[in-house]
Amino acid sequence: MSSITIKDVPDRLLERLRRRAQADKRSMNREAIHLLDLALTNQSFDQGVGGKSRDIEDQIQAWRRLAGQWDSDLDTTAEIEQIYAARTPGRRVDL
Repeated sequence: MSSITIKDVPDRLLERLRRRAQADKRSMNREAIHLLDLALTNQSFDQGVGGKSRDIEDQIQAWRRLAGQWDSDLDTTAEIEQIYAARTPGRRVDL
């Protein structure tokens, strides 16, 4: 099996890895491999064009398709005011 060396790991990151390994009852090496595997197999981490995640790239493409499609007789300021006026205040949340 191959090996890698990771240099210049920030102290805070190393401590977080150490705590997580301990909580998961793994060695730091096994925990690092486990986390790398999770990150690299998770679809949201797959890279698309220019290093952006696919989700971000898909969103950009959707906005580009919509660009220029908005049709209104109102000027921008009036349109924005109308949108804000139509919003509901939302539900009450006790924090």
